[in-house]
Amino acid sequence: MFENQPKGLYALALANTGERFGYYTMLAVFALFLRENFGLAPGTAGAIYSTFLALVYFLPLFGGMMADKFGYGKMVTIGILIMFLGYLMLSVPLGGDLVAMIGMIAALLLISFGTGLFKGNLQVMVGNLYDEARFSTSRDSGFSIFYMAINIGALFAPTAAVKIMEWAETSLGYSHADAYHFAFAVACVSLVLSIAIYYGFRSTFRHVESDKKKDAAAKVVDEPEDPKDTKDRVVALCLVFAVVIFFWMAFHQNGLTLTYFADEFVTPTVTGAAAMPFDVINLVLCIVMVYGLFSLVQGKTAKTKSIAAVVIVACLGVLCYQYTASEGQEVALAAPIFQQFNPAFVVALTPVSLAIFGWLASKGKEPSAPRKIAYGMLVAGAAYLIMVAGSVSLLSPDAQAAAADVDKTFASPNYLIGTYLVLTFGELLLSPMGISFVSKVAPAKLKGTMMGGWFVATALGNFLVSVGGFLWGGLPLWIVWTVFIVLCLLSAAFMFAVMKRLEKVA
Repeated sequence: MFENQPKGLYALALANTGERFGYYTMLAVFALFLRENFGLAPGTAGAIYSTFLALVYFLPLFGGMMADKFGYGKMVTIGILIMFLGYLMLSVPLGGDLVAMIGMIAALLLISFGTGLFKGNLQVMVGNLYDEARFSTSRDSGFSIFYMAINIGALFAPTAAVKIMEWAETSLGYSHADAYHFAFAVACVSLVLSIAIYYGFRSTFRHVESDKKKDAAAKVVDEPEDPKDTKDRVVALCLVFAVVIFFWMAFHQNGLTLTYFADEFVTPTVTGAAAMPFDVINLVLCIVMVYGLFSLVQGKTAKTKSIAAVVIVACLGVLCYQYTASEGQEVALAAPIFQQFNPAFVVALTPVSLAIFGWLASKGKEPSAPRKIAYGMLVAGAAYLIMVAGSVSLLSPDAQAAAADVDKTFASPNYLIGTYLVLTFGELLLSPMGISFVSKVAPAKLKGTMMGGWFVATALGNFLVSVGGFLWGGLPLWIVWTVFIVLCLLSAAFMFAVMKRLEKVA
């Protein structure tokens, strides 16, 4: 997994980890903030939430175009600075009036524009690292590592948001609404860390920053391109973009309807073993154990295997202590904390995914990137079947809000945890493979633009996330989840229908 990877990968991945930590800390509480601070209805809050997500993923198209002209490194640096200003504005408590709303919208626009310059171009730079022949066979695993690093940042974000809000309320005396701004301020600190990492290790990836005006030596020699081949590649990428729209529409319900579900329908407290997954330390210990097991099985020396065994035993010991120390204690479940499960599963399952596909590759049976994307759509649909199973006996959201406390209906948190687990399998099939596919198939002169196209598709999917918010009300919950199942299945069917055309250029 980590063999034959360029050094620049780790520097760029860590720079992205810092930025993503701040972004997901803010995102973990943003939908709830909109409803509490401004008193917005679920649908209205969902519309603002999804529009922001759409802009975050749409603007990389223009960021890519600018980078193709001025260089990726410049755009990444400018993007970080603009994002910092946006998060700084968002962290200032202005109340809940019109002025506060205008200030928030201005901050969101800055964050969106800055992310548009930063996000896609950083990933293009990662892809360019693998243009060297000696690294070309490691492209897919490299993007999986990069994607895993993103989720390391996201893993700790919900806990950071919840804990800093609790600190602002209990220690500083802020109201719950004003405490949200402290969670937003975390992003400012994380961006400082990101830019420090970026410039501290710039020497490992400077050759892929592609500053075309000042570094002519780093330019790729232009070669004549076959217009038909270029057209086939662009069309294939557009077909993939059309499909992933609906994956992101379903997936990013994690910050909207799945968070609403956690807030309104999940059992408010848990005890004993059921409480263990809600402590991020326990999740980290489980992740370390997974990597320890891989080292134990794949280690090439007795020393490596022995160290792995010691690590596994130590993690088990700490987990047993954690369980004993918390036995009988009741743990209140904050809705944002559920968002830690997806990144935790990504980090834990990435080596599992790579091992499975590595084994299939050794047998000559590894699916192509387009086929993996299609399978990812099927898996995403299956994830929402779990939500259907957990919701059939529950009231509608409107009925739940109107019911007396004794009449409210609740579900086990395990339904949400299971949904995030299955969604993560779908994500690992689709997202890193999709980014790798774009970096591989995009014509040389259109790399930045085509990576921007991937983000435009993601943006459209994120804009459609708001559909979940508008469905949230009088409809039975199982109908809400069924909408996402149907869309995922239809998308997968379309993907398989055009598979030959996609695999031709893969």
